[in-house]
Amino acid sequence: MTTPLFVSADWLHEHYNDEELQVMDARLLPPGMEAVRDVQAEYLAAHLPDAPYFDIEALSDHTSPYPHMLPRAEAFAVAMRELGISSDKHLIVYDEGNLFSAPRAWWMLHTFGVSRVSILAGGLQGWKAAGYALATGPVNLPESEFRAHADDSRVKRLTDVLLISHEGGAQIIDARAANRFNAEVDEPRPGLHRGHIPNSLNVPWNTLVEQGKLKPDDELRRLFADAGVDISRPVVASCGSGVTAVVLILALTALGVRDATLYDGSWGEWGSRDDLPIAK
Repeated sequence: MTTPLFVSADWLHEHYNDEELQVMDARLLPPGMEAVRDVQAEYLAAHLPDAPYFDIEALSDHTSPYPHMLPRAEAFAVAMRELGISSDKHLIVYDEGNLFSAPRAWWMLHTFGVSRVSILAGGLQGWKAAGYALATGPVNLPESEFRAHADDSRVKRLTDVLLISHEGGAQIIDARAANRFNAEVDEPRPGLHRGHIPNSLNVPWNTLVEQGKLKPDDELRRLFADAGVDISRPVVASCGSGVTAVVLILALTALGVRDATLYDGSWGEWGSRDDLPIAK
């Protein structure tokens, strides 16, 4: 049976004690919110039972100067084993309920070889609204078996994107808000140029989302078409730091698109450079 992209709160509640199931909390604060909110404290105050914290910040490559870059497979596997997560199980990831960061966790797990990953539709908010139980405090699970191997075909590097921007061969789609794409406002991360990668298209990630899940397929098709995207052609998704770009990949996956890759450096890399072309 094909693993669904989403599971409902009712389905998860019914299957919560299945031996083959594990749940992870993948909430992440948008840039600039760290000064006013403590996401770790929020997790400890309320999370799904036995759901360890999949910390996207901590699980990034900290040798890179750019945010949220994919870590090495070995480091990711060690971190998952320490969380008690098994690569052989059906993993359910969730975020606050805005579909902001759970797709990034979904993508990372798939990229490192986990075959069964789903997202909780509605996230934490939806679970609470359904009246299901929450837990507090840290989650300590026994160490598990987790094997990881990186599928490099899912990731594009700066040199790949520069070539595509110049010569075509794929469509670069930027998931940032239109005012950031169009250089009308500063980036939330300091020190970045305004603007976008030349010859890229703009599909703001939140236009694809409704109540913590994707909009219906026909609406997704229309939104991509209205932005000039041909979903029959290869896509490279980009955003501010490689997180919300995965919402585009998730939506394209829901529409049956298989050739959708991520520019992991995204604007955090491109916009920090003075030697790259920028469109405004």
